[in-house]
Amino acid sequence: FQSEEAGIVDVVADEAGVLAQIRELVSMLPANNEDNSSFAECTDDLNRVCDDLVNCAGDTSIALSRISDNGVFFETKRNYAKDMVTGFIRLNGTTIGCVANRTEIYENGEKKETFEPALSGKGCDKAADFINFCDAFNIPVLTLVNVKGYKAKMCSERRIAKAAARLTYAYANASVPKVTVVVKEAFGSAYLTMGSKSIGADVVYAWPNAVIGMMNPAEAVKIMYAGEISASGNAAALIAEKTAEYTTLQSSVVAAAKRGYVDDIIKAEETRQRVIAAFEMLFTKREDRPSKKHGTV
Repeated sequence: FQSEEAGIVDVVADEAGVLAQIRELVSMLPANNEDNSSFAECTDDLNRVCDDLVNCAGDTSIALSRISDNGVFFETKRNYAKDMVTGFIRLNGTTIGCVANRTEIYENGEKKETFEPALSGKGCDKAADFINFCDAFNIPVLTLVNVKGYKAKMCSERRIAKAAARLTYAYANASVPKVTVVVKEAFGSAYLTMGSKSIGADVVYAWPNAVIGMMNPAEAVKIMYAGEISASGNAAALIAEKTAEYTTLQSSVVAAAKRGYVDDIIKAEETRQRVIAAFEMLFTKREDRPSKKHGTV
């Protein structure tokens, strides 16, 4: 219950398993925000190509393990709010905190669960707490984005506004290096919340087939051209035509890059080397903030 419902337990296992997981986690964490003893010698190829990474856009826990040094990924709160992935990987020996949307869970090659590409109240709280932890210990944050909106369920509606605000604040308030990769879809204020350029991401990458915009192109077309569609003799063909046009002009990754929302369009298989290079560039990042007591979100 504490693992699945309360979200205060990271690992459920027998005694030997729990002790092994504790050792693995402690070895990855610094003692404080100025400690560098968590660094490890990297024995993996920094330019390793991650083939078929594009197929991991649904289960981002697999994508994170693929790009990590030697495939090491420690997932935190793994049984709570499974639509949001949080955990630690190593890139070039450096511990990196990871936040990612997840729409699928695979076990032994079989799909076990599916989720909407949407933010939930529990998922936002899980991610916000994790980012605050990383910021406290000066751990850089990597975000993988695949989100279209917010979950429209009663339990989520009660808390999603405040939860999304907490997550937005956590990203904006964190002064650590922040790198974001859009792996599939990124729509509206849900994408804004997930570590976008607008709230302080230092570097934003996107895979070539990513779609970035205010809303789903097909839905936007139905609103913008409602009159023409109702008067058309072939509504399906008109919607398809306008959707393709809208996608090219407004929602394609190229259009996002032209507007400055994306710094570079990268091949999925090159994600490891490009992300490592970004964090190397940001290694000496320092932010001077106005003095204050604390935030209010």
